[in-house]
Amino acid sequence: MQLIEALFKPIIEQMEADPTLILKQLAMWVIGGILIYLAIKKDMEPTLLLPMGFGAILVNLPGIANVGGEVQAQNGAFHTLERLFDIGIDNGELMPLILFIGIGAMIDFGPLLRNPKYMIFGAAAQFGIFFTLCLSAYFFDLNDAASIAIIGAADGPTAIFVAQTLNSKYIAAIMVAAYSYMALVPLIQPAVIKACTTKKERLIRMEDNGKPVSKTTRILFPIIVTILVGFVAPDAVSLIGFLMFGNLIRECGVLDSLSETAQKVLANLITIFLGITIAFQMRASEFLQWETLLIMGLGLFAFVFDTFGGVMIAKFMNLFLKKKINPMIGAAGISAFPMAGRVVNKMGLAEDDQNFLLMHAIGVNVSGQVASVIAGGLILSFMAG
Repeated sequence: MQLIEALFKPIIEQMEADPTLILKQLAMWVIGGILIYLAIKKDMEPTLLLPMGFGAILVNLPGIANVGGEVQAQNGAFHTLERLFDIGIDNGELMPLILFIGIGAMIDFGPLLRNPKYMIFGAAAQFGIFFTLCLSAYFFDLNDAASIAIIGAADGPTAIFVAQTLNSKYIAAIMVAAYSYMALVPLIQPAVIKACTTKKERLIRMEDNGKPVSKTTRILFPIIVTILVGFVAPDAVSLIGFLMFGNLIRECGVLDSLSETAQKVLANLITIFLGITIAFQMRASEFLQWETLLIMGLGLFAFVFDTFGGVMIAKFMNLFLKKKINPMIGAAGISAFPMAGRVVNKMGLAEDDQNFLLMHAIGVNVSGQVASVIAGGLILSFMAG
């Protein structure tokens, strides 16, 4: 009898402190299970969703209670994830910044440099961020509203950076929404694109001008962009700097082994740790609130309108261009690299099996990666002002 009491003592103490918490924790187990299911069965960003789902279960095991506003935990995993969160995210956003080095090493800016006008689509695809900021301000404090709006960029590291810098109270929901919508790009974007375009527009073929980009241009590009962003959006320099540093490693030609390591080992390792560390904020007592559902809805709103903005600017440009642009590539202006580019290419091939839009879509996609970071910096500058 004493053994049974000892085994169940944490659960008994937790129920005495908060009788409803055990039910909330069970609900978080279900949410964690859904994330694991999507990662394994649907292959939706498994390197992110699987550790997030398992971490959500870890931090909601019995033995964690919120007593007098303070978390009292007998769960060893809870304390481990707490330390990881403090080191990797809470103090200087270390993990998102390091991840940006790996992302930068993956990105080939060649398609963008061959067609600089694609930066227009990357900028237009941030429309939903600022529209959602205005809408979110009706429901949340301005700092929280700004943090929620950045979900529309579909850029997890930028969302984390902005939310942490602005000390948002809803960082858990913001993180989960940002990464969830990144994973759901193949489900959400096709519906939005089809609603905004006609079949005739989706059948437009685009030619690649094929102009080679010199090695000197590729090396100078990340350096110049970093300097320019330093003047335009100083608060984004750390993000854009690490992103461009990763790209410089790729393009310099003398650090091939480091570039390969950054693209594969570093990016995957940090992504796994980031996913399970984010789960520390998915504690039942804080995550299961009505505000979480509202944040998920506002994040979806921002994401949809970012896609809409990119498509519509392409349709507007076609009014003045002799060589028409397939408006679907505008949707790739969100930051979800390279998923958004692949989705657009797949949709083009579905309409016409000889319509290859990948290079154009990737060019827009990498411009969206840069534009989303600048948008995050502009929001931080605006809030500081």
